[in-house]
Formats: sequence, structure tokens, C-alpha cells
Amino acid sequence: MGLRHYARLWLASARYAIIRTMMFRFDFFLWSLVEFTWMMVNLLLVQVIYDHTSDIAGWTKYEMLLLVGTSMTIQRLFTGFFWSNLFEVGRNVRSGHFDFFLAQPGNPLFMISTRKLDPDGLINSLVGIAVVVYSANKLGLHPGAFDLAVYGMLIACGVILHYSTMVLIIALSFWITSSQGIEGSYFVIYQFSRLPREAFKGISKVLFVYLLPAVVVSNIPANVLRHGFSLPQFGWMVAIALAWFTVALLVFQSGLRRYSSASS
Repeated sequence: MGLRHYARLWLASARYAIIRTMMFRFDFFLWSLVEFTWMMVNLLLVQVIYDHTSDIAGWTKYEMLLLVGTSMTIQRLFTGFFWSNLFEVGRNVRSGHFDFFLAQPGNPLFMISTRKLDPDGLINSLVGIAVVVYSANKLGLHPGAFDLAVYGMLIACGVILHYSTMVLIIALSFWITSSQGIEGSYFVIYQFSRLPREAFKGISKVLFVYLLPAVVVSNIPANVLRHGFSLPQFGWMVAIALAWFTVALLVFQSGLRRYSSASS
């Protein structure tokens, strides 16, 4: 099946999701408000911290807001496109409803990843972008078209890293009997994405900077706006995004074969 076929499938799913959202407008506005409030609480926390200090690990207030805004943008894009779909995988595997996706005309991982769209998450990604623009303006940053293009590519790599991590987590459902709640470990991992890389020392640096992509996922894009393009950092981000995505695909396919043999 070609890219055109999958594009048509995604557009059909997106159209259905938007129509469904418009049918339940109150839910849309309520969840948009909930996510917006959560984002404002995080920004308020930054303000409170910087009322008592001038910098954290060498990051000033507006540099920290730049980092937090980048982290918010990546996470809101991920939740808007993929979170609701992947969150249901464990339950579907346990109930046997996962067979429904195996019978659909497309790759199973693609089908489970794109069945729904959350417009509230996508709308709030604009809030993250607004925070980035505001912070860059306060810092007097004037990135050129090239830096903005690189920043956009790194944001896409960040979404891929979030997606790959979640796929690895939900793939455990194929091996363990009771997987309820494991999806929440995604938030445990990525809560560190709002912190500067320089704040991590020792074991925490090895774990959250080098072993897990929790810190670099937002730090590297933010540094493009702070300091300009860096080929080593850009290469590092692209490499780990490709590596994690490849591993996620392999683990998911392995789990899928286990599920198929168990249901046959």
C-alpha cells in the first residue's frame, strides 16, 4: 500500500474526529480549558521559582520559558495526534478488540495510531508556540529562516520520540497479563523535559540525558533558538529519534506476532 492510500485513511479519520468533536462541543471546550489550565500552572511555577532566583543551571527566566514552551508544544502535538489512540491499546489487547485493527486495510500500528484526533490538544499546541515566540522576543532573539526550519524539524523529531516511547510502553501489553496503568509511565518519563540539561548530574544525567530522551527532546530544539544551529546536536537528535522509532517498531512487531499466535 502506497503513501497515497495511507494519506486517504488518515484524512478520513481526521475528518471523522473533527465532525465528532463538533457534535460534542462542550467536551471539546472543557478539555481544551483543562489542558490550558495545566499549561498555565506550569508557567506560573516558572514565575514563582524565578521570583527567588535569577537563573537555574545557567538558564534565565525567559530562557526557561523558551524551554517550557518548546516542551509544551511537542507534548501537545503528540497528545493531539496520537495519545488517545495509543492509550487504548492495552485495553483493546486485553479485551480482544485489537482484532478489529488487524482486520483493517492498513498497517496495524498505523491504524491504531491514527484512528482518533484530539483537536483540543492541537489547539493548545498554539499556546506552547505563543510562549516560545514571547520568550524569544523578550530575549531579543531573531532566528533566521534556516534556524526556524531546523527548529521545526527538531520539534518533529521530538514528537517522534514521544510517539516511540509510548509505543514501547504499550507494547508491553502483549507480554504482561495486567498492563493497566502502564500508559501513565509516559508522563513520568517526560516530566523531565521541562528542565535544563545542565541541571542533571551523575546518575540522573546518564539516565535522563543519555539513556532516555526525556531531556534532550526539548533542550536541543530550544538551544537552536538560543545559540543557533549546531550540527552535532542536530545529528544527535535525528539519530536518537530514528533509533527509538526503529526499536519501537521492532518491539511492536514482535508483540504483534505474539498476539497473533495467541489468538489463532
